[in-house]
Amino acid sequence: MVTSYIVNHTHWDREWYFTSMDALVLSDQLFTEVLDELEKNPDANFCLDGQSSIVDEYVEIHPEGLSRIRNLVNEGRLFLGPWYTQTDAINADAESILRNLIIGINDTRRKYGNPMMIGYLPDTFGFNAQIPELLNQAGIDNFLFWRGINLDKQVQSLYFKWKGLGDSRVYAINFPFGYLTGMITLDSKEHLQDFVNDRLDKAIEFESRYGNQEDVLIPSGIDQMNIVKKLGETVKKINDLSKYENKISSYLEFVNIIRHKKDLETYQGELKDPVYSRVHRTITSVRTKIKLNNFLIEQKILRRIEPLMVIAHNNGVRIGPGLLTKLWKKLLECQAHDSLGGSVSDNVAIDIMHRFKEADELADGIENMICKKMADAMELKDHDVLVFNTDPFEFEGNKTVKILTATKSIHFINADHPVILSEKYYPSRSNILKLVPKGTEYFDEPAYYELDVRIHVTLPPMGFKIIHFENSVEQLPSRVSSKEALGQNVSVQNDYFSLSFNDGEISLKSGDKVYDHIIEIVDSANDGDTYDYSPLRRDSERALTLEKAYTIKDAEKQSLVVIGATALPLDLEDRKVLSPAYGRVSLKIIMTVTPESHLIDGKLIVNNQVYSHRLRLKINTSIESDHVVAQIQNGFIVRENEPIPEDWEKKYVEKPVNIAAFDKSVTVEDSKSHFSVFAKGLKEYEYLNSFLFITLMSTTGQLGKPDLVWRPGRASGDTTNQGHVMMPTPLAQEIGESKFEFALNMEPSVFDEQKVALCVRDWLSPSVSYQLQSLNFFINRLDNKIWKTETDVIPSNGYSLIKADHDLIVSSIYPSYLDADAYIVRLSNPTAIPVPIPYDLLKDSIRVNALEEGVPVQQSVPAYSMVSLKRKFQVEN
Repeated sequence: MVTSYIVNHTHWDREWYFTSMDALVLSDQLFTEVLDELEKNPDANFCLDGQSSIVDEYVEIHPEGLSRIRNLVNEGRLFLGPWYTQTDAINADAESILRNLIIGINDTRRKYGNPMMIGYLPDTFGFNAQIPELLNQAGIDNFLFWRGINLDKQVQSLYFKWKGLGDSRVYAINFPFGYLTGMITLDSKEHLQDFVNDRLDKAIEFESRYGNQEDVLIPSGIDQMNIVKKLGETVKKINDLSKYENKISSYLEFVNIIRHKKDLETYQGELKDPVYSRVHRTITSVRTKIKLNNFLIEQKILRRIEPLMVIAHNNGVRIGPGLLTKLWKKLLECQAHDSLGGSVSDNVAIDIMHRFKEADELADGIENMICKKMADAMELKDHDVLVFNTDPFEFEGNKTVKILTATKSIHFINADHPVILSEKYYPSRSNILKLVPKGTEYFDEPAYYELDVRIHVTLPPMGFKIIHFENSVEQLPSRVSSKEALGQNVSVQNDYFSLSFNDGEISLKSGDKVYDHIIEIVDSANDGDTYDYSPLRRDSERALTLEKAYTIKDAEKQSLVVIGATALPLDLEDRKVLSPAYGRVSLKIIMTVTPESHLIDGKLIVNNQVYSHRLRLKINTSIESDHVVAQIQNGFIVRENEPIPEDWEKKYVEKPVNIAAFDKSVTVEDSKSHFSVFAKGLKEYEYLNSFLFITLMSTTGQLGKPDLVWRPGRASGDTTNQGHVMMPTPLAQEIGESKFEFALNMEPSVFDEQKVALCVRDWLSPSVSYQLQSLNFFINRLDNKIWKTETDVIPSNGYSLIKADHDLIVSSIYPSYLDADAYIVRLSNPTAIPVPIPYDLLKDSIRVNALEEGVPVQQSVPAYSMVSLKRKFQVEN
């Protein structure tokens, strides 16, 4: 006989069309009633949605509830964690997803007891193919989910083994009708026969049919729904009415049942098919500014702040680990699936952007503190620049440093090829107050320049070097612009390419091959909402006008700058009428070539004054291929455009469009060459007839709309539910200026995962420098408040902590969460070939998982996997 395992839970969006403060008010009542009911009924249990952040917020307003929570967790009747927030699984970095688990599990263990070690993501909008790997890294062997499964194509059972791109795997458990499958409302109790016949038994029958299951999972709950009181009595009544056996259970119990099942199918790949539920394939381009801010802060933490903290700690400058955790939590609160997806009200979007601002301030403040304290301890002068290398391999190349100097006539002693990239002049000021030992005095502050200077340097691995400059008779060279001679026939070139603008077209020549229209910006109407792009009937995509161009050059780099502006119908209704109102989209494209490099750097500045439309970067790869290689979280996945049936609405709940997500790079290849596009924070692409389309923004004025061309039926976002209202989102129109960064990489060689991953890593390498100066304390915001103290002197002759091979990819280097005297080095292998770990890195390390639990030693990083090493600090005095 089939048995259903009923799990009582609540699904808890921290924010959605309501704010996190709204959710906090709701938790005050609901969480308290959960505790009350569990204490009254020893046979009951409850899952609090698998995220610890909502419990932390409840305990802040109910500190007396902490002991009650601990008791119920220890009794195994209240289930918390393992996540800090319910993560987005498409737009977030692999490290962000891992930190969500690490912080959630560590916090739960420290505050409440053992976390629910379940990979529980009941509402996330689809899943990247490496979720099994990330869960395994945190010691989790299972995965519970709703959206993205296709029982006609992927597997024939709801319970299966999901394999990552490498050897990682989890027991996957799907509930195809969602986390609300068996929700028992007061109305359900009053009409129990109808509930059983029309809802529960039908769900059990469906789930048991796929895979011939005798045991099926029935989640019982919905958004912000309270615990079902006296559930045991209700289940007894259900058993009198149902064709099946039903019992109160928990996710942990059901996972254990599946672990012991034999002959489970295995599936490898992503879970993004919209068969039983919507996955919102094009949410990756909604509220783009949220995605861009998220990416920039992820990179700032991983490539600047965390390695700086490790370098600083080993030099006697300590930053409390709680500050770093606070920074991560600010970011993770922005990465819940609705938040990072952008399917939120404008009130919530304002909150998200404010948290990004707070995270950015924390990150900049930590960097400022480290740099100032280290510069003080090294007793640097105002003609010294402290330059860091936050990667564990030697760096040789260009870095940009910011300096303040009284004159542009300076010379760098131990750096080559300096070029001023930007400058700002500050005139002299009179009667400026200064603190001196005898009190205060007034003086005349001299004029000075703020310069961003590109220099060629060699830097030690995971360390720093002092660059010195002195006054000279000659000024530093600046980049030379031809802006005064705006024109049509303009070009730049390097050893491999000639990039030109002529007759409104950007073209590229490489040897004998010409790429016409190498890059365009194209526009179409967006009749969608904050969940999905959807086309407007009878609308078509059009290219924006490129008008004129000029160059900016120096001895090393050459930039082609193209500007243009286009009048477009102002809003959706204007695209339907003969005499529309118009708005204007203006743009500036900057494409830069460097000697002996196949990489073309790109920047795009868009001033958008048009509503409800989609802008995309259209790139001519000139490669006809049947597939695309997209970089994802610690791996690469090959995707082919799949045929879409004319009657797709009969099977799918949204159109299964061939628009997909990528993380940092996407590549078109043939047997002889490949063409890659790199992007900072842009997440969405489409490949059609040798053209790659990278979505820049899909703007909209509504949270959720019904009856879209690509998504028929009800509105997402509940806006057409009974008692709800349509919810305008003017901020999602993204009016104003937006900046995008990308790169094109064309090489006459076969695609290689390792080479592309390394190229992306190097392209994202930051410039981290600091000048100890007294001309302007607000260049670095906290300089004015970080006082010099008596401390041990740090040698200023350079420093290196660890050294690794350049071909080894490091996912992160950060202070240990559990050991104040240690740090973690996490190695990443996003390729199909195992990568050896150098002996020098292994010999002083302990092999751990992401939770810093000991695991067997490995001599290499397996394919599409990660290896974490724990190392002790060696503080130099």
